[in-house]
Amino acid sequence: MFIFDISNPLTLVLMLAATVLLIFLSQEIKTSYISAGMLFVYLLLLIIHVAQIATLSEEFRYMLSTLSRCIVIDFIFVIISFFSYLWVDDIEAKMGKRKSIDNSLDWLWKKI
Repeated sequence: MFIFDISNPLTLVLMLAATVLLIFLSQEIKTSYISAGMLFVYLLLLIIHVAQIATLSEEFRYMLSTLSRCIVIDFIFVIISFFSYLWVDDIEAKMGKRKSIDNSLDWLWKKI
C-alpha cells in the first residue's frame, strides 16, 4: 500500500519551506488564489490519509501510527494555510478597497 508519508522529517521540512515560500509569494503579489490552492492541496491530503485509514486492511495495520501522524501534520498545515488565506485575502481586499470575505479576525490582524 502506497502512502504519502509526510511524517518523515526531511519531507516535513521541505513541505514547511514550500508553504512559507508560497505564503510569502501570495503576500507579495497580493493574490489569495495561491493560498487557496495550497489549502485545497492540504485538504486533499487530509482526505486521502483519512480514506487510507478507513480502508486499511489487517496486513497493513503496522502503518496505522504513520498514517495517524500524517493526519495530525495534515491538520496543522490546513490550519496554517487557512489562516494565511484569510490574511492574504484581507491584504488583497485592502489594496482593492473592497470588503474582505471574512472580517471576523480583524482583532488578530491588528496585533500582527
